[in-house]
Amino acid sequence: MGPIHHVVGGQLDIAYERAGKQGGWPVVLLHGFPYDPRCYDEVVDILSANDADVVVPYMRGYGSTRYLNPDTIRSGQQTAFAQDLRDLLDGLGLAKPIVAGFDWGGRAACVGSMLWPELIGGLVSVSGYNVHDIATMSTTPEAPALESRSWYQWYFHSERGRAGLARYRRELARQLWSEWSPTWAVSESTFNASAESFDNPDFVDTVIHSYRHRFGLIAGDPVHEANERIVAAQEPISVPTVVLDAACDPLDEPQSREFHSLHFSNLIDYRIVQTGHNAPQEDPAAFADAIETLRQ
Repeated sequence: MGPIHHVVGGQLDIAYERAGKQGGWPVVLLHGFPYDPRCYDEVVDILSANDADVVVPYMRGYGSTRYLNPDTIRSGQQTAFAQDLRDLLDGLGLAKPIVAGFDWGGRAACVGSMLWPELIGGLVSVSGYNVHDIATMSTTPEAPALESRSWYQWYFHSERGRAGLARYRRELARQLWSEWSPTWAVSESTFNASAESFDNPDFVDTVIHSYRHRFGLIAGDPVHEANERIVAAQEPISVPTVVLDAACDPLDEPQSREFHSLHFSNLIDYRIVQTGHNAPQEDPAAFADAIETLRQ
């Protein structure tokens, strides 16, 4: 996309890439775990050709994004992601952008839209309501067939898993890419282009905190506690939304439009895309088209 820029937020020096027409219609694209902005390269090209002003940040723990204070909790909780999104919008002066994401990025987009709907012009979310109900997740097991797909999460709950992530971060990420996108013949060069972002010194701590906090195994950052209480109510999101369900993603089976309507009070469209977990990189045209649907 071009050079990496930086904006200072409350807890982070946020690295981001920017392309397209500055002053054009604003879009923010948010990547997930374990990916990075490279998953949006082709989406960016499509949107840029249509006069969008596209910003793609590196999530906390990735690439050149850095914590400002060594004492800050390396938190991967959902409200931390959302606050980083707000800090990015404030720092760049982006007015009511369309925000789009999947996995961690979808969580940032959904929680940010829930907390500050007045700041968001539209939302594209892969797999729908990416908002954790921590009280339920911490106490209610799923069927074994469903639990088994999340083996990496249970692995990260142990110190052995932390050591494994630190030692084998690229190998582990590569395995997850293969498991989660079974119909995508990804090349090693494509993977390696993103894997550089996992060398961030805070990658391991942020990932481990994320997968422990969501199950109530570890405390969050007190800075985000007030927002966590709001999110715990699991209120619907009112921002105009397009939901994409990925037909070949083993982590999240497609749901009905009626199901998604329970969580999005302004559901503009619902679509199934023939991809695995990494929807924007597997089908950039479909992802860009969903964003275009919300263009004002």
